[in-house]
Amino acid sequence: MLSHKLSRVAVIGRPNVGKSTLFNKLTRSRKALVRNEPGVTRDVLIEPAEWWGFAFEIMDTGGITNDKEGFSPLIRQQVLDAIHSVGALVVIVDGRAGLVPEDRDIIRIAKESGKPFTIVVNKIDNTLDADTMTSEFYEFGMDIVPAAFERDFGIDQVVEWIKVNATVERADVESGIRLCLIGKPNAGKSSLCNQFLGKSRMLVSAVSGTTADSVEENFFYNGQLYTLVDTAGLRRNSKRNQGVERLSAIKTHESIRKADVVLLLVDAMDSVSVQDAKMVEYCIEQHKAVILVANKVDLAEKQIDAFRQTFKAQVARQFHFFPTLPVEFVSAKTGKGLDHLMSRVHDLHEKLHKKISTSKLNQFFMDVIRLAPAPVFGTKDVKFYYLTQTGQVPPSFIAFANEPRGVTPAYRRFLTKRLAEAFDLQGVPLRIFVMKKRRGGKRSPSAEESLDSKLRPEELEELAQELTLGKGEFPEETL
Repeated sequence: MLSHKLSRVAVIGRPNVGKSTLFNKLTRSRKALVRNEPGVTRDVLIEPAEWWGFAFEIMDTGGITNDKEGFSPLIRQQVLDAIHSVGALVVIVDGRAGLVPEDRDIIRIAKESGKPFTIVVNKIDNTLDADTMTSEFYEFGMDIVPAAFERDFGIDQVVEWIKVNATVERADVESGIRLCLIGKPNAGKSSLCNQFLGKSRMLVSAVSGTTADSVEENFFYNGQLYTLVDTAGLRRNSKRNQGVERLSAIKTHESIRKADVVLLLVDAMDSVSVQDAKMVEYCIEQHKAVILVANKVDLAEKQIDAFRQTFKAQVARQFHFFPTLPVEFVSAKTGKGLDHLMSRVHDLHEKLHKKISTSKLNQFFMDVIRLAPAPVFGTKDVKFYYLTQTGQVPPSFIAFANEPRGVTPAYRRFLTKRLAEAFDLQGVPLRIFVMKKRRGGKRSPSAEESLDSKLRPEELEELAQELTLGKGEFPEETL
């Protein structure tokens, strides 16, 4: 698929000068967390933007300070590493605070990078004061852009500067598999991301909650393109005592909904928890394929006897509602187990898009419903007619019956289990919708035209096309 390889522009500056606000304005999104406190942005965010038909990529970065404590040194080094991959820089300063020593340091960094850059003075609330509030920044001998991002003042000028200083290339890019990495704080998600990417893109620290945002990056593995999304660590609602954590949880849930495959990372040295089980339940509710990834396996195997068997027994107890949950063992630090994990990801992705012909489904259905007593609704036996696959992902199926209300959740689980076994779909959250036979239009099958009547395959395939409802909702009689 032909797509654009876009020029990348980084936004840099001190904490809380408005970098993330500009990022969200330029990308017309809320990808970056914005809050009136320093240090909210810790990892690098990259998103495409398009203005007036001109496309480019914008990079949001953590605030650069001279502080030697906490995350500050890590953030500073990460920004210095990141700006080597961009074509231009936008330096943001605070017009209310005026020129401060850290601004001089950041402008020096921009000059030494050799990249074209501009200085944007943000938070100019009154345009009549623009000349006064920008005057001291002219000492650097370059044009200054006055702005107030929250009021959309100056953003057009920033885009015009980017358009002059950025170029667009074209490249052939394949569509990729979207991976979302979730887990409790400090499980090793960012370390695993860096192992995938082969570079220190994500901030890594022994302090819980280092990642406050959902950060994504593309990478190739064995020739396959992936989009990897690292998310903030999810804690129980009662422990999310900061506004940033609550915003991060919302963005993590959004990232899960957009993923193809979710990787739930847990610390192999700890027991799997109820919180881990709730994460898997949420993934299943969103119809996402999920893999449980046990990190730090190298340490666990040294310190815990029969570790893998013990761990799998814990998983069977805690995730009893998903007995086919795939489990992989890795070391984010050394890369051990990565090849096997990515092979499992690729296998699951193929299962998510598996298509089964209606004729095969009905042969299966005819055989399997004889293995258990038919459900009963009131005094009537439930009579099944045929089964067909919809166009949804993961694989979903519609079974037609005379009394859909008689098909209990237990019987539905029985059918999905047999489906998974028959068509190698273990580990995929299958869905079976049960509908009453059609009314109106073409003739609906009578009770005698059950699966035993072997409707012609071409008729069933045509019916499958008619009943494929994509990602929309099913009719009211669907259970």
